[in-house]
Amino acid sequence: MKANNTFIAALVSAGLAFSVTAQAKEKEEEQTISSSDVPQAVLQAAQAEAKGGTIVRWEKERNNYEAVVEKNGKQTGIEIDANGKVVSRHNESKEHSERGEKH
Repeated sequence: MKANNTFIAALVSAGLAFSVTAQAKEKEEEQTISSSDVPQAVLQAAQAEAKGGTIVRWEKERNNYEAVVEKNGKQTGIEIDANGKVVSRHNESKEHSERGEKH
């Protein structure tokens, strides 16, 4: 029984360590950049997606770019590949609150 508890504790510890490492790596991959560093096709796609909102910042994530658009008091992250194709959209405020960050 004692060996079982030790084994379970080791598994939980390993899982937590992996989770923290994965979050740290993701944060390292996300860089805030200037709009002058964004390819023209990406800028055009983001402006079309913003539709009356304001692009408040740009981030580079791996091979993609993310425009953070503020509209009606909400921030939405729009991930766009280097060719200007929209890859995904997400609630930026929710993403950063899950990480304990404020933007």
